[in-house]
Amino acid sequence: MKALTLKMPVRYAINTVLLALLLLAGSALLSAGVFGRAQTSVIMQIGVYIILAVSLNVATGYLGQLPLGHAGFMAVGAYAGAILWKALPEGSLSAVAGIIFGGITAAVFGLIIGIPALRLKGDYLAIITLGFGEIIRIAIVNLSGITGGAPGLKKIPKYSNFTLVYICVILTCVIIHMFMKSRHGRAILSIRENEIAAESCGVNTTYYKVMAFTASAFFAGIAGTLYAGNQGIIAPSEFGFLKSIDILVMVVLGGMGSMIGSIVSAAVLTALPLFLQSSLKGFNDYRMIIYSLLLILVMIFKPSGLFGTYDFSLSFLIEKLGVKKSAKGEKQDGAKA
Repeated sequence: MKALTLKMPVRYAINTVLLALLLLAGSALLSAGVFGRAQTSVIMQIGVYIILAVSLNVATGYLGQLPLGHAGFMAVGAYAGAILWKALPEGSLSAVAGIIFGGITAAVFGLIIGIPALRLKGDYLAIITLGFGEIIRIAIVNLSGITGGAPGLKKIPKYSNFTLVYICVILTCVIIHMFMKSRHGRAILSIRENEIAAESCGVNTTYYKVMAFTASAFFAGIAGTLYAGNQGIIAPSEFGFLKSIDILVMVVLGGMGSMIGSIVSAAVLTALPLFLQSSLKGFNDYRMIIYSLLLILVMIFKPSGLFGTYDFSLSFLIEKLGVKKSAKGEKQDGAKA
């Protein structure tokens, strides 16, 4: 039995066609008015939280650390991108420039914070990153001349739309996937498995920790910029430590180190509270209790998360189906003989 093996260009072609079809299908549904304004806003929020969950998974799931300041990087990206958008003339180039600027600014903060913070481990790392996240939020409140202070930054150009958010989600997932499949990604995974063994084999653990942390902050900044472009107004109170906990819950629920798990859990946990709010109008006071109970049940019966460390691969699925089909054909030929 000859195993079906797809060449790399064929794999990329299949994935590209599938992603293009999904983009066209989503754009067609929105153009046809299938989704209302509220549903479209929820879909874009789901995209933003997918980027946040997948990016945090780099530092938490793949690297094996526990940072709690992800909302701080989201805030840096949101304010940096929004301020640049307001300064530049309207246009597609301005939209792209704001997203890139928000990501780079958040990455710089991630680098500054990561160098001292990642020398610590476990609870100490969680506490120091939580503190840095709160410092960022308080700094935004006090820099009222630039950020608008506690009331927030208003009149932000609403550049975020389905196509832009979708493209950013896909690019984030593809870049992180390719990064984790590279030798740098394998070095990061080795630190998660056994940091002492990785260091003894010549892996510069501090360098790769800071690299993963900075990459995580970069994509969080992009998500923050898209969030600002969707909302039109942002306030420091939206980026408290509870936001970091929400993103961490998405990663843990989906499975530490599983990208597909982060995507599914981010989509479910973003849409579920809104669905419960609209469908359980008579039980509006109890919707968060139901939401919390669902999380507890999942953690009791599936403590490794919904997907564990599993990552979906379309190419692998096609190859597996091809092998099964080939084996079935050989059995039928043998029976005829």
